[in-house]
Amino acid sequence: MFFQQIYETGLAHASYMVGCQKTGECLVIDAKRDVDTYLQIAKREGLRITHLAETHIHADFLSGTRELAALTGAPMYLSDEGGSEWQYEFDHVGVRDADVFMVGNIKMQVMHTPGHTPEHICFLATDTPAIADQPIMIFTGDFVFVGDVGRPDLLEKAAGYRGTMEVGARQMWESLKKFRALADHIQVHPAHGAGSACGKALGAIPSSTVGYEKLVNWALRHTDEQAFVDELLAGQPEPPRYFAMMKKLNKVVRPLLTEVPTLRQLTVEDLSAAVANHDMIIDARSKVSFAGGHLPGSINIQNNKSFSTWAGWMVPYDRPFVIIAHDEHVEEITRKLMRIGLDAIAGVSNNVTDWQGAGHDLVELPQIHLDELADAYNAPDIAVIDVRAFSEHVSGHIPGARHIHGGYLRDHLQEIPKDRTVVIACQGGDRSSIAASYLQREGFTNIRNFPQGFGGWKAAGNPIEEGITQ
Repeated sequence: MFFQQIYETGLAHASYMVGCQKTGECLVIDAKRDVDTYLQIAKREGLRITHLAETHIHADFLSGTRELAALTGAPMYLSDEGGSEWQYEFDHVGVRDADVFMVGNIKMQVMHTPGHTPEHICFLATDTPAIADQPIMIFTGDFVFVGDVGRPDLLEKAAGYRGTMEVGARQMWESLKKFRALADHIQVHPAHGAGSACGKALGAIPSSTVGYEKLVNWALRHTDEQAFVDELLAGQPEPPRYFAMMKKLNKVVRPLLTEVPTLRQLTVEDLSAAVANHDMIIDARSKVSFAGGHLPGSINIQNNKSFSTWAGWMVPYDRPFVIIAHDEHVEEITRKLMRIGLDAIAGVSNNVTDWQGAGHDLVELPQIHLDELADAYNAPDIAVIDVRAFSEHVSGHIPGARHIHGGYLRDHLQEIPKDRTVVIACQGGDRSSIAASYLQREGFTNIRNFPQGFGGWKAAGNPIEEGITQ
């Protein structure tokens, strides 16, 4: 039996390849969209990708299952559970609870596990030549993670399906009864790890066992349904704005992208046109380089492990956008954007100095540093905006700071003061650079980025306030 986890750190997303080495057949579960990875692994291992499967209609990434189907001809085994509203709208092999299909000598059994979503299924894998009647693995998708379970509130908070949170939480309670009934030795392979917004307490260990989760997973230690529901719905992180788009695109017929595209190199004239049209310009350089000089209207989303998530928060899906990035980062950035369906890239430039050399002025992002803010944070002409997650804010923030999550700024522009200096703060300066540059793009000239962030503020022994600033 062949097994490999493919882990994408930017979205904390795990996909899997399960193969029968005797027959050369291979299954891919919950594929990412840049599917060349799976083709390369299959070629290296002497396998053919003959089966494709998904645990549910994903919200946090654009599935590559259909791209793989187009390239390999493999059938897609997708859930037909959950009712008419939760059906995939393209041709597939529909599977339901207790259905079985074979990947060579490996038996895959479907288990319907609603809660995170109504159609959610898991796959129990049995290596029949080794132990004919004992599953050895379960691919849990967003049902059971290491140390956590999938959140049931995304359909309501991200996709607008009202009244689904508590229903989903109670379905999760029932689904966990099925999980508890499984043998302790079964390996647990979830679709996400620490850092994913699909739960609130995901562990960093890549896999687990049923027995271990029974011992340590908070959700499986509950004995009272209402207490479980209350805890499950409390304290979930803010769902990124792009989740609703992913839910839609993963369900309906959409254009396929079967290879990583090569981006067009933009000229100075192209950049001038983008600036003049107020096009979205994503500058993926470091926050220090960006602060020193950038194209007017640019947003600084650094090419780090959070790039995909923040691009999903900030970049619209309905019009083209421009990328500023060094040549060695372009392919990586393109893949990250592919994975969340941001395909409308007008082109890329590897610098801003050519544009500046043509006689144009770059824009700086003004900064306020630790000592300066410590002396002025409570002055009447200073307003501090904390753009971290709500849970981070309530656990400790700069005294008097107002909380507005960076991804929701567009909904709160009218609340940003224009008659005072506005200091944008996060934990360490990355998210605040995104937020401050977005506000600068929106025409605010009174913005200052606080690069040391709350982490630097706290380390310096400055006063801290907890709870919600009134």
